[in-house]
Amino acid sequence: MTNTLFAQAPDLAAEDYCVLGLATCFVRNEGEIEQLKVLEPIPSAALEALIKGIPTSYQLALSKTLGEIFLEGTVQIPSDLPTDEPINLCDRFAERVAAATRTYKSRPEAKEHIPLGTTREDFNYSLERKRVLNNSRAVSTEDNVKQHSHTHKVL
Repeated sequence: MTNTLFAQAPDLAAEDYCVLGLATCFVRNEGEIEQLKVLEPIPSAALEALIKGIPTSYQLALSKTLGEIFLEGTVQIPSDLPTDEPINLCDRFAERVAAATRTYKSRPEAKEHIPLGTTREDFNYSLERKRVLNNSRAVSTEDNVKQHSHTHKVL
């Protein structure tokens, strides 16, 4: 492997640190809601919010190097994750891993929350507010707010 991991991200190297989170998400299929596990990178600011105890869909988070996440250019789902159900990768996984990795390069002190190679599971895990991935909102003309006739006039 070369020193740089991604051709489009020459600032990243195989030894760079990143945090991956295992989230419980939901998808809507024909009116039914289906639960699934999603692996996605957690940027440093989001990790610091999780540490403070905000409710989250993340069951756990673990720290890896980019070289461990992408072995010979192929995504490796970490073997230290629970295997009770299939694990899906988030959309644009590689791009989001690169972006999250940069947050730890700019805030190296955030690495102290989950030392390299360790897992953290003491988050405020909650499914009270379901995280639906394919939720779509249909905007209608009834959603428009009526404005006073003088709102856009210069008086």
